[in-house]
Amino acid sequence: MELWYTEKQTDSYGITAKIKETYVSEQTDFQKLDMIETEEFGTMLVLDGMVMTTDKDEFVYHEMVAHPALYTHPNPKHVLVVGGGDGGVIREVLKHPSVEKAVLVEIDGKVIEYSKQYLPNIAGELDNPRVEVIVNDGFMHIHDHKNTYDVIMVDSTEPVGPAVNLFTRGFYQGIYDALKEDGIFVAQTDNPWFKSDLISSVNRDVKEVFPIVRVYWANVPTYPSGLWTFTLGSKKHDPLAVDESSIPEIDTKYYSPRLHKAAFALPKFVEDLVK
Repeated sequence: MELWYTEKQTDSYGITAKIKETYVSEQTDFQKLDMIETEEFGTMLVLDGMVMTTDKDEFVYHEMVAHPALYTHPNPKHVLVVGGGDGGVIREVLKHPSVEKAVLVEIDGKVIEYSKQYLPNIAGELDNPRVEVIVNDGFMHIHDHKNTYDVIMVDSTEPVGPAVNLFTRGFYQGIYDALKEDGIFVAQTDNPWFKSDLISSVNRDVKEVFPIVRVYWANVPTYPSGLWTFTLGSKKHDPLAVDESSIPEIDTKYYSPRLHKAAFALPKFVEDLVK
């Protein structure tokens, strides 16, 4: 008998993957968590029925959350990752030698636990001595840490369940206050095919807080539509002003110095969403 996992990405559209094995299927204190082995994408983490990451394509998302912001900031030393309990963004952050401390604040400790067990290639740096892992509410952590971080990265689920507060103007204001005077933040902001209103509203809210706001994109096959956006807010530094020749070649599979500015060139219909 064949078993298939299907994510209904809208009421009338979804993706499906053939399952080899189910490792975990558990209702945590915060969400439904499934860890499954698929034929096409390897191990897959699913939260509340939504694909969060897979062995095969995880590098795209994690690299694109981390590197555009970190190569825009001239000297990032203290970095916060909100969410991201799988550890992928932390792994990419640690590729930057200037980073002295990376703090991960994940509300659901089970995500961390099972990612270490079943996604070791993604979560392998969570025990690095430069990393502090805190199981707590990222919203409250930011509220309690004013003028602390050089870069803040929001690696959240879609705006449902415990992630709802991470898509509000008040949260972006809290991030602004938690950043140092030349700080930068970045957040995943979903896809323009099915969530165009969300992209527009987030962009509007972030522009009310940060003087420099840029949207960029990447191709993540297992995310709804495959076209995924990220929103960067900066107090001083513009990612489009970065000298690409100053960006070193590091161990990546998607991000590159050539892609740094290219990722900010939006398709026209996405450009229209953020005018």
